Amino acid sequence: MLRRTDLVIPVAVCSALLLTGCAVEADSSAPESDVTYKTVRVKKSIPFAKDTVKTAELDKGESVVDQQGRPGVRVRVIRVALQDGVEVGRDLVKTYVKRKPVQQVKLVGTHVDAEPAAEPEPAASSCDDNYAGACVPVASDVDCAGGSGDGPEYVEGPVRVVGNDVYDLNRDSDDIACG
Repeated sequence: MLRRTDLVIPVAVCSALLLTGCAVEADSSAPESDVTYKTVRVKKSIPFAKDTVKTAELDKGESVVDQQGRPGVRVRVIRVALQDGVEVGRDLVKTYVKRKPVQQVKLVGTHVDAEPAAEPEPAASSCDDNYAGACVPVASDVDCAGGSGDGPEYVEGPVRVVGNDVYDLNRDSDDIACG
């Protein structure tokens, strides 16, 4: 049964198709055969492109696919000539893109937390190296807090004398001052 789109062509007309490598031989003594045509659509995948975008919205080392890629589809429409059910030729009618590919977008993080501010270097010690256990300030005079001295600086004890007792805090000479 022929469809509306199928054409019937005598063998004599089909001989032109034989020049393209058809396997059918025309024999003048043989009855003329009819050539029919059918349309074939061949779909082929179109690969999608991939793009990488750097962003400070993600931490360094993190990545996420922001947009999934999707392959496209290319269609080739081919007209196939058949004689007695055997293919005798084919022609490309048209090619078109049925669906365009969708590009994949991958986000890559670049954000790095700011380095914490460096702690300031301790200023040159304002404590006298001759004492340990508490900071005895370097001053014109230092007395034990709560004692009878008149300052101007005071130290909470007990304080161990490890060098010269420059402020005369260890009056009982036991190397423990303000205790």
